[in-house]
Amino acid sequence: MPRFTLPRDIYFGEGSLATLKTLNGKKAIIVVGGSSMQKFGFLDKVISYLKEANIQVKLIEGVEPDPSVETVMNGAAVMREFEPDLIVAIGGGSPIDAAKAMWIFYEYPEFTFEQAIVPFGLPELRQKAKFVAIPSTSGTGTEVTAFSVITDYKKKIKYPIADFNITPDIAIVDPELAHTMPQKLIAHTGMDALTHAIEAYVAGLRSTFSDPLAMEAIIMVNEYILKSYNGDKEARNEMHSAQCLAGMAFSNALLGITHSMAHKTGAVFHIPHGCANAIFLPYVIQYNSKKCSHRYATIAKRLNLSGQTDEELIDSLINWIKNLNVKMDIPLTLKSYGITEEDFTSNIECVSHNAVLDACTGSNPREIDDKTMKRLFTCIYNGEKVTF
Repeated sequence: MPRFTLPRDIYFGEGSLATLKTLNGKKAIIVVGGSSMQKFGFLDKVISYLKEANIQVKLIEGVEPDPSVETVMNGAAVMREFEPDLIVAIGGGSPIDAAKAMWIFYEYPEFTFEQAIVPFGLPELRQKAKFVAIPSTSGTGTEVTAFSVITDYKKKIKYPIADFNITPDIAIVDPELAHTMPQKLIAHTGMDALTHAIEAYVAGLRSTFSDPLAMEAIIMVNEYILKSYNGDKEARNEMHSAQCLAGMAFSNALLGITHSMAHKTGAVFHIPHGCANAIFLPYVIQYNSKKCSHRYATIAKRLNLSGQTDEELIDSLINWIKNLNVKMDIPLTLKSYGITEEDFTSNIECVSHNAVLDACTGSNPREIDDKTMKRLFTCIYNGEKVTF
């Protein structure tokens, strides 16, 4: 049966971080990444607001950019010792994703990571704690999604955990936090948001509920991403909202092979997630257009791109995306990113196989197998048009 799930409450706009003062609870554990939230004073604000609500606070700090299974398990152990009734995650996608996974193993210590990565197979959460997500970047949308991405470094694989249970209870989308992003991160997260929206618009579970969110996010990205990249404060505020809309869309419509490929290359070639999505997206559109050309053409029309036929409109859409990449200094191929031919050749069989097995592949509008995935990766490496 179709389903559409969002956080219970979304607080948004500048100053919305102060919502933390109104929360009810006894103990809150705060999960945070690197030093930026501390450096710019936002972590201190979170602690102060929670204490103002008479909530006892404990920190889990230093979550790495691509959180590991070990980080998740160690954090869950800290939670079991502290016994919070609120989990507050602040930062980019990594600490929020890590905190979501910690939440699972806090409430169910005997549950295994292998069980957790089975799509939509988690036990019922909120037996011990509720979850508050506060994004500091404008791309992942994880504050409103049913997804978390965790890396098994021993296997060199990123695993998406997908289950409506890990959709946060509260999202606080305060654009002040995003004003601290460096320019390269603005580019990568902005293209991540665009990829979320475009993939959601053509994905297997798209619906009349997800389509408007996805399309509005695409239109907003078109309007604001370059202005945001060039330092416009109001544009950054709008991009923070756009990425949240995209998150709500893809959390329900699901994604496609752009993300499957980004997950698997990220762990092997160490390409930042948003950058990988930006590189892959034009080629995936070429591949998928054999199945859903009208959907891509509709996006192009809404963006007022040129073209009379679906094929012409899709070409315009692809060129628009590539032009965004060029203007934000994002490579157009894996080769130009800096991956050597030897490294690519030695890893492509394994990466292609794992990408096909990724949880996002099942909702891609066009099916793909290992051999075809390898061909697609090869086109992306060399910058060749996808004609199959």
